[in-house]
Amino acid sequence: MRRAARAPAGSVGGAWQSGRVPPAARARSGARPRPGNVRSWDEPTLAPLVLVRGPEELLRERAVEGIVGLARERDPQTEKAQLDGPTYGAGQLQVAASPSLFGEAKVVVLAGADAGTDEMYADVLAYAANPDHETTVVVVHGSGQRGKKMLDTIVASGAPVLQCDAVTRDAEKAEFVARELRAARRRAEPEAVRALVDALGTDLRELASAVAQLVADTTGTLTTGVVDRYYGGRVEATGFKVADAAVAGDAGGAVALLRHALATGADPVPLVAALALRLRTLAKVAALRGGAVTARELGLQDWQVRNAQKDLQRWTPEGLARAITAVAQADAEVKGAGRDPVYAVETAVLAIAAAARPAAVR
Repeated sequence: MRRAARAPAGSVGGAWQSGRVPPAARARSGARPRPGNVRSWDEPTLAPLVLVRGPEELLRERAVEGIVGLARERDPQTEKAQLDGPTYGAGQLQVAASPSLFGEAKVVVLAGADAGTDEMYADVLAYAANPDHETTVVVVHGSGQRGKKMLDTIVASGAPVLQCDAVTRDAEKAEFVARELRAARRRAEPEAVRALVDALGTDLRELASAVAQLVADTTGTLTTGVVDRYYGGRVEATGFKVADAAVAGDAGGAVALLRHALATGADPVPLVAALALRLRTLAKVAALRGGAVTARELGLQDWQVRNAQKDLQRWTPEGLARAITAVAQADAEVKGAGRDPVYAVETAVLAIAAAARPAAVR
């Protein structure tokens, strides 16, 4: 039986959008409104033509899954077809998007559009001018300028654009973890989220897998103890626990963690970067005391501010300046200005710990 016809809207972007969203897509991050037809990757919608754009591969996959999920929620018999941009041949889109014998709904995914063939770009341009309102065609473009005319045409048509920006800042990674937990209806201590980001934040896919594992294997609120039990070894192999110990004035603990990190394959360059990031956060939060800027303007989350304010109780402006100078020197040495990168980072760790006041001093 052919599915019920859907009334086409006046533009590509307005066509038969679903009013219901599957549970995974309902979890919102409080994403900021975007101009025009551009929206966040986790706001899937149905339309004859949809552009999924951005460098973050995992988010592109999630965006496509969300669109397919909406289509199958509307019609469980929805067929998904995938075409590969780099190997695309002329006419493939027309064949894939044409109605099937029994009239099932279709979602056609054009993957790898950032490396597509000229034939693919020509076919998408033709399709955008006269889309089939019974089919959803999803164009997935990673980054770069290849296919720019196609991209500009899709955007100008009013088609929905799901943006998949790179997740690079710790605050963004923490928000991603919080979003994953909200989708799973689980809570976590802010410190546990931070520990998870510290351990696995270099790879968004690995971070998502870790959240899924913790949700599946544990119950109740996620705590730092739970994260340490599952990923403690990974946390200690990063520079963040080294930085935490150094900032706390624990020279012995910081050096022990540093040597463990180096022994397990950590490179001095990212270790110094972790030290620098920790000190920059302290400096930013110290600037908040003057009231000239807000935490949001500095790109900081509330939990980062609370933790840094606690740490700053043992720091003077002069001590912070000495520590930052030591890390700047270590950064130059591990990048070629010195002969022994390991010695350079260890010297910086000791300098930071020495610059912090003892815990008893307030």
